[in-house]
Amino acid sequence: MRGAVIAVVALMGTAAGVQAQSLASLPSEPGIVPKAEARPIAAWVTFCETYAAECAVDRNEPVRIALTPAIWTTIVAINKRINKAVEPLTDMEHLNVADRWDLAEDGSGDCEDYQLLKRHLLALSGLPRRAMRMTVVIDEKGEGHAVLTLLTDRGDLILDNKTDLVLPWHRTGYVFIKRESQDAVAWVSLGGATSPVTTANR
Repeated sequence: MRGAVIAVVALMGTAAGVQAQSLASLPSEPGIVPKAEARPIAAWVTFCETYAAECAVDRNEPVRIALTPAIWTTIVAINKRINKAVEPLTDMEHLNVADRWDLAEDGSGDCEDYQLLKRHLLALSGLPRRAMRMTVVIDEKGEGHAVLTLLTDRGDLILDNKTDLVLPWHRTGYVFIKRESQDAVAWVSLGGATSPVTTANR
């Protein structure tokens, strides 16, 4: 791990004491059914060249997370901590490029950087990476946005830097475009509108 990631882990501490949403309040609902192959976001391709382990798909891992109270507490804690720890900056403000995906190594980043770091830490906590898929949506402003979909036995749940709530996908208000495949280093369509070229908003 890089220095800033280690610092964030230290900041997280334990999940104990985090006032979490109630696992019992989550409905048990079906997830989104992928439609077909989709073209990856260009910045994701570059990210995977640099961070191959973050993009690798282990088909021996479960395709869904079995939610327990302990796992739920970990998910909610990491979501909240990273939302607070990372300074929101667009890639243009931060790096003078239109779109770049990374793990917020210097403590700043935009939407996808938050979600990639959350996935990294959740995987370190023992959750199956295969059940945590980077996802492209159209947000409430009509802009491209990246969230992290957790495929669970209670349905598809969304981690988002715009809220500390962990929401079922259909309660986000977003149009779901595509996400990483669970079967290969590739992307699949979710049947939404035309895909944005970037996900470079805060």
